[in-house]
Amino acid sequence: MIKNKSEKDEFYLECEKHWIFWVLILVGGFYGAYTYSVRGGVFCNAQTANVVLFSMAVGKQDIKMALELLIPISAYFLGTILSEILAKKIKKYQALRWDTLLVGLEIPLVIIMGFVPASAPDQICQVTLNFICAMQFNTFRQNEGVPMATTFVTNHIRQTGSNLVKAIRDKDAKASLRWKSHGTMLLLFLVGGIIGTVLCTYFDVRAIWGTIPFLIYGFIRLMIADRTYERDLLEKVPRGHK
Repeated sequence: MIKNKSEKDEFYLECEKHWIFWVLILVGGFYGAYTYSVRGGVFCNAQTANVVLFSMAVGKQDIKMALELLIPISAYFLGTILSEILAKKIKKYQALRWDTLLVGLEIPLVIIMGFVPASAPDQICQVTLNFICAMQFNTFRQNEGVPMATTFVTNHIRQTGSNLVKAIRDKDAKASLRWKSHGTMLLLFLVGGIIGTVLCTYFDVRAIWGTIPFLIYGFIRLMIADRTYERDLLEKVPRGHK
């Protein structure tokens, strides 16, 4: 009985496995490089900087700037709310997981953003990516039982350093696995940023299409899991969600 319980505890859905987090963190790094390079010189993966800038604008009584900053912050906020609502709604249909549909949804949005001309307001793509990153951050929460983000790397840097020390100092096997896992996420985010920067140099706003192969790969693998060997597990809630 104990053995069966252990095996059950170690089972992970495809949407919780390393490979999908690796794909999404690479795409996340690409998004950051893209918006900074060709869409207004900002990062849309997280909102800490925008909140700081918003507080500064309020402190300086710069109402125009404060209102402008509320747009990406609100988009991120609404993206989180929408992902929470849709995850429950989608599950009722027993067809695909919300996690799978979200990755699939990113593909047409990325295609559309690539067609938005450079002369158009940068906020169009910025807000779209704010929305995408918020839903992704709220949806993909644990990488094989370890809490992780797929759109920014602040915690990955901390966890890599902290667990590296524990692994060396305390000979902690779990810490050794964790620093390598977080370090891999950090490395792939950097790779995504490098790829994004290079493609932006040559293809300008259409460079975002470079994420499409990664997203299609992720969507197909998740969809196959939902429709075949995990079809009877569509009700199972990924770790980190209630």
